Amino acid sequence: MTDTKFIKRKKPNYKRVIILLVILVIVAFIFYNIETLLSGLFEIRD
Repeated sequence: MTDTKFIKRKKPNYKRVIILLVILVIVAFIFYNIETLLSGLFEIRD
């Protein structure tokens, strides 16, 4: 019964958390700047 207290818990994977946060920031940046990015891509060159 007391053995269940001392079960090894899985350590959090900090590398995965950091990667997910970076991806989230990049997606948020693209989402808020999509209009300027698209206008820059499809700008008519004179």
